[in-house]
Amino acid sequence: NDTGAGKHWSDNEVRALINIWSDEKIQQMLEGATRNKEIFEEIARRLMKGGIDRDWKQCRTKYKNLKYEYRALQKENEHLGNPRRKMRFYDEVDCILRRQPLGTSGWGCESSSLLSGTKNFSDEIK
Repeated sequence: NDTGAGKHWSDNEVRALINIWSDEKIQQMLEGATRNKEIFEEIARRLMKGGIDRDWKQCRTKYKNLKYEYRALQKENEHLGNPRRKMRFYDEVDCILRRQPLGTSGWGCESSSLLSGTKNFSDEIK
């Protein structure tokens, strides 16, 4: 069993991470946080409740990689116009990163519809 930071994430693991990331409380904690170890420890704890064994560093690395890939694709698409490259989980990450500011009447991503097939999982981890 490889438990190193480079261990491949299954689609279900990534969906679970994104589902937790989409939680309003997690979003608020991540906004502007520079020292975020505690936030990712919380994310890792929530994943563990759902049977996913990832440490906080793995969670932070995956989160950063998803954001980086999303932003790189956004820039590329601005220049080219047509998206030529696809990103796995693009719609989900897009939904989280484009959410309405906190002052509005909420944001447009329903976490239950955001990730089809993870509704039961999200109920378990909250």
